[in-house]
Amino acid sequence: MAPGLVETGLLAVNHDDNKSKSHNLKADVAPAESPAQTTWETKKEVTGWIPETDDDFAILAVRNLVLDICMQNGGGHGGSALGMAAIGVALWKHVMRYNPANSEWFDRDRFVLSNGHASMFLYAMNHLVGYDAWTMDELKGYGDAKLNGYKTIAHAHPEIEVPGVEVTTGPLGQGIANAVGLAIASKNLAANFNKPGHDIVKSRIYCMTGDGCLMEGVALEAIALAGHLQLSNLVLLYDNNQVTCDGPLDWINTEDVNAKMVASGWEVINVADGRYDVRAIVSALDLAKNSSSKPVFINIRTVIGVDMASAGTAKAHHGGFDQDSIAASKKLAGLLPSSRYEIPERPLQFLRESRDKGTAAEQSWDKSMDKYAEEYPEEAAEFASRQKGTQGDFEKVLNDLDSKTFAGQPTRETNGIILERLWKACPSLCGGGADLVNSNKIVYSENDVFSRATSFKGRYIRNGIREHAMASIANGMAAYGPGTFLPITATFFMFFIYAAPGVRMGALSNLQVIHIATHDSFAEGQNGPTHQPVELDSLYRAMPNLSYIRPCDAEELIGAWSYAMRSVHNPSMISVARDPVGEVPNTSREGVQRGAYVIQENSDAAITLVSCGSNLHYAVAAAKKLEQKGTKCRLVSAPCLSLFDQQDSEYRKSVFPLDGKPIVSVEEYVATTWARYVTASIGMTSFGYSASNESNYERFGLDTAGIEKKVNKYLKSLNGGSAREAGWQQL
Repeated sequence: MAPGLVETGLLAVNHDDNKSKSHNLKADVAPAESPAQTTWETKKEVTGWIPETDDDFAILAVRNLVLDICMQNGGGHGGSALGMAAIGVALWKHVMRYNPANSEWFDRDRFVLSNGHASMFLYAMNHLVGYDAWTMDELKGYGDAKLNGYKTIAHAHPEIEVPGVEVTTGPLGQGIANAVGLAIASKNLAANFNKPGHDIVKSRIYCMTGDGCLMEGVALEAIALAGHLQLSNLVLLYDNNQVTCDGPLDWINTEDVNAKMVASGWEVINVADGRYDVRAIVSALDLAKNSSSKPVFINIRTVIGVDMASAGTAKAHHGGFDQDSIAASKKLAGLLPSSRYEIPERPLQFLRESRDKGTAAEQSWDKSMDKYAEEYPEEAAEFASRQKGTQGDFEKVLNDLDSKTFAGQPTRETNGIILERLWKACPSLCGGGADLVNSNKIVYSENDVFSRATSFKGRYIRNGIREHAMASIANGMAAYGPGTFLPITATFFMFFIYAAPGVRMGALSNLQVIHIATHDSFAEGQNGPTHQPVELDSLYRAMPNLSYIRPCDAEELIGAWSYAMRSVHNPSMISVARDPVGEVPNTSREGVQRGAYVIQENSDAAITLVSCGSNLHYAVAAAKKLEQKGTKCRLVSAPCLSLFDQQDSEYRKSVFPLDGKPIVSVEEYVATTWARYVTASIGMTSFGYSASNESNYERFGLDTAGIEKKVNKYLKSLNGGSAREAGWQQL
């Protein structure tokens, strides 16, 4: 047992500084060691469990449905789903506030299945409590080969587009960070809109996790931040079955997870046997509601593949189960061993009562909102606006900006000013950086910090040095309600490599988050190649449904924000530099919306130079040098290649003609993406160097003189021939 923890049967351990308080939830259960240390004789276990109560038969209904789903197409991740059945009954029947008749009820409790491979657990519960979308036919699609265009919402992992699924999960640990974001969102709304006698925001966040999630770095980052922020509306339920894909958990992890959670600022509640005892789990969940200053971790000892021959082993993690065990489970429920997709009336009616209960809860909330509106009409109007996803008058803010006033200023500096003005006009904007906000040039006031020490009313989040969690928490905030929160994140572009899995999940989930990536060029200088992102643009430009925008000056930056604020179904990354902006003609905020556009046309041009961001002004200067020596040039600014791809064929050909004339890209990145548009590229083929900004552009041939020299050499090698036929070249 961990030092400082006292256990009496099923125990809640409340930690106030270094003091512990125990609560005996069930006196007739013998004292046990910490659940992480409890052993089960699982392979040959004879439980002797006989279902008697409605809860018992509901457990069996969940398990038998899971078995049907798992076995129908040769297997699936059924082991954890079987072991969590009692947890499901406790949550969906007795504890959570939600409405199966309306999955979008705004003040519902949110459930996140972080161990998303156990998706059939969520699907079975959604069907049994009566979500309209979750028909038996949909469940039968789980694991199907899906030939001939067949579709189902019963995906291998939960996906956010489906009713009853709050966030897309699967990559372990992401769901925990999403849940932290959801909890922050709920806390913030409650702090800003609840009034004495009017708790119009009460939603709590319940997150299910397995052993794997708790080992992932993103989860540990998020857990630490949640404890620091004292998110008392967040409950993390640990399906503690002590098994991973490869074998017993103690092969790879023997830490005292309870002690770790306590050290991270969480309350800890132990449930010594989560296989059958729904009431013990409900008691733990009820006790969790009493925590007023900390998130709660409920450590529930379960058995993977409970009551199957493979129970408690890695074999139960995924794959099929033995027919004898399945037959025994069916008989226990009063079903024929050969039955499939049969749910006895008693547990079905018992669980379907949740639908009427949820409808009544939503109707009661609607009435409370009417009373709230009578007493607080202005706040009610603002709350309704937030529910609708209104983003304030951001267009006026951007339209009023004169980019000429920022002439020569680094885009990093201009970005900070733009964001400061948008922040004041758009109450939904929220989020923050990863401990680099001074360098990111993000301005905030101390009274606008989201913190228990100041107020949960604040919108600025100090994420700490937790880039991965920062992005995934932002996804959770965005998922709370469409447009209710518009999160930002910020750090150096190079450090978005830490955040990449979270950014990807946001893109996959169609969540509007604006990522601000600063220091995106050689301007990092003496910090060296560790901070110079020569290859990272390739990842983000290749990422579907993410708009990576690299504006060259204030005018294009205004266009980038205009697009990002309007893009409600995808995240954007605005990439800015710290070096001063050089002269670039004819930039256009409207042009940014098309991804790439001509800034200098010349029908007699021998070559087109295209660039973006902090390298474009070097290309412009090189074009002037070339023209002075008789080589006429076209110039193209390409701040967002994914937006350019969305334009019609005629427009794309007008920007990048297919007439065989050379088109050369210039950028201080490895030129992977550019090969789709140009005939040659001037870019990086190595990491950077620890030296000043100016010397690095010279060192790697990306300054004015270097570009001119490489272009002349390229034109000479072509000798008037077709650049298209010669094929793409690295210059």
